[in-house]
Amino acid sequence: MTVPMQREQDAAHSARARRLRAPEGTRGVLIAIVALALVMGGAALVAWLLSGAVAGVFPKAPPYLILLLFVPLLLVFMGAALRALPWLGSWSYLLPALVFLLAFTALPIVLTVNYAFTDYNARNLGVGNTALKTGVTLSTDRAKLSFPGALPDDAGTVPKTLSQYLDCLNPICAGESVVLYDAEGSVPVIASIASLSGQTLTLAAPVAPSFVVSDATRPNRVRNVGLSNFRSIFARASIELVPVFLWTVTFAFLTITVNAVAGLVLGILLYNPRLKGRNVYRTLLFLPWAIPTVISVQMWVALLNQPYGVVNKALGLLGLAAVPWLGDPLWAKVSVLFVNLWLGFPYMMTATISALSTISDDLYEAASIDGASRWEQIKSITLPLLRGSFTPILLSGFAFNFNNFGIIYLLTQGGPPVAGRTSTAGATDILLSWGFNTAFGSNGGQNYALASAIALIIFVLTLAISLVNFKVAGVFEEARR
Repeated sequence: MTVPMQREQDAAHSARARRLRAPEGTRGVLIAIVALALVMGGAALVAWLLSGAVAGVFPKAPPYLILLLFVPLLLVFMGAALRALPWLGSWSYLLPALVFLLAFTALPIVLTVNYAFTDYNARNLGVGNTALKTGVTLSTDRAKLSFPGALPDDAGTVPKTLSQYLDCLNPICAGESVVLYDAEGSVPVIASIASLSGQTLTLAAPVAPSFVVSDATRPNRVRNVGLSNFRSIFARASIELVPVFLWTVTFAFLTITVNAVAGLVLGILLYNPRLKGRNVYRTLLFLPWAIPTVISVQMWVALLNQPYGVVNKALGLLGLAAVPWLGDPLWAKVSVLFVNLWLGFPYMMTATISALSTISDDLYEAASIDGASRWEQIKSITLPLLRGSFTPILLSGFAFNFNNFGIIYLLTQGGPPVAGRTSTAGATDILLSWGFNTAFGSNGGQNYALASAIALIIFVLTLAISLVNFKVAGVFEEARR
C-alpha cells in the first residue's frame, strides 16, 4: 500500500470517528438540541406542504391530516439524521420533550405575542361569516364565481357592492379571500381571489373538481392593528391597569406574609415536644390543606353569604349588623385574604415543622444553660436558622399568589364591580383573572387579542418583580460564587 493511499484511509477513518463521537459539554447539548429541532422543523414543514397539497385536491380532507403526516415523517427524518450523525442517538431521548415543549410552551407564546397585535376576537376568527352566506354559481372552468345582485350585510338584506360585501381592502379584491361551502356546509374551503368585475370573482386557482360549490361568504379576517390593543389598555390605565396591578401585588404580598407568620407561629408551637396532643392538633390544622380547594372555597362562599350565611347569622346573634363579605369592594378583598389564609397556612406550618427538625437540640440546651428565655432562643436561634429554608418558599409563594387565579375565580369571580371600570376588571380581579374575563367571559366580548396584550403586560411585570425578588434574596450573588 502506497503512502498516499494510507493517508487517505487514515483521513477517512478520522472523519468516521468524528461522526461517531458525540460533542461534549454544553456545546454538545446545544448542538444536539439544534439538530433535533431541525429534524422536527423539517418534518413539520413537509407535513404542512403535503397536507396543503392534499387539501387542494380533496377539500374535505380533515384538518388534523397534518398531524397524521407529521408522525411518520418525523420517524423518517429522525432515521436519516441518525444515519448522518450516529452520535445523535444518545440524545434522542430529548425528542419527546422538545415536541411537547414546542407544542405546549413555544407555540402558545408565539401565538399570544402575534394575537396581541391583531383584532382577534369571537367574531374575527379567520373563518367564514356564516350569517352572510349567499348562493353563488361556479363557472364551467371552475375559476369564476357569480354572486346575486342583492347581497346580505350585517344589518339584514341591504344591497351593496361585492367589494364591500367581501370587506376587501382594495376595489378589485386582488389577494383577498372568499370562503366557499358545499350543500352540506360542513367543511369550508378558503379560495384566493385574483380579481373582481361587477358581481363576478375570478379565483387565483380553479376549485377542485371534487368540491361542489353551493354558497360563499366573506371571511371574518384577523387583521393586524399594531399597538391599538396596548393603547386601549394604557388609555384606561389609571382606572383599570394600575388599580388591578396594585391589588395583585398587595394580594400576593399580604397573602404570603400573613400565611408565613401564621404558619411559623403554629409550627413553632406544635413542634414543642412537651405539648400534649400535638399530633391531634397537627392533623386538625392540616385538614384545610388536605380538602380540595374547589370544595373549600365553595363552602366559604356559602358561609360568607350576606343574608343567609352562617357567619352573618352568628354576628346577628351578637347584635351586630350583617357584613357584605362578597358584595362590598373592601370586604370582598378582606374575604379573599382570609380564605386564602385558611387554604395556605397549613403548608407554611408543615414547612416550619420540617425546617425545625433540622435544627440541633444542643443549641437550645446550650442557650438554656446560658439563661436564655424561650423568646430569646426563638429570636437568636430559630428565626436565623429558618431564614435559609424560608426564603425560597416565600419567593415561590409570592410568585404563585401573583397569578393565583383559582381563589379569585371561585370565591368572588373578580367582583364586585367597580364604578368607572369595565365589567372585566372588578374589585378583586388580579391581572390574570382580568385577562381571563377579557378573553373568555361573555362580558369581555371574548376579545382574545386584548387578552393577549394583557398577558404580555403580565409577563413584563412578573419578570420585573421576579428579578427584584432574586436581587433581594441574593440569588444572583450565589450564582456568581
